Amino acid sequence: MNIYVGNLSRDVTEEDLKSAFEEFGQVASASVIKDKFTGQSRGFGFVEMPTKGEAEAAMAGLNGKELKGRAIRVNEAKPRSESRQGGGRRSW
Repeated sequence: MNIYVGNLSRDVTEEDLKSAFEEFGQVASASVIKDKFTGQSRGFGFVEMPTKGEAEAAMAGLNGKELKGRAIRVNEAKPRSESRQGGGRRSW
């Protein structure tokens, strides 16, 4: 199960995420999303846990908890909608 982790401090690493979630079970992967130009954290990341039960326990146990000075938001990651509409002007 893929888990979204938001409101991350800029100094949270992938290893920090992994160790926080490992308290609840096996972590297949952990990633902090970074700005492609600056390399700095964008303040969110994703954790993949193989079993739904462990993932749900992690979400319940970590949502609102503090990680490196900030209360993190943790919930099931949702795929981006294919029907997202842009708000910009069209050029014909």
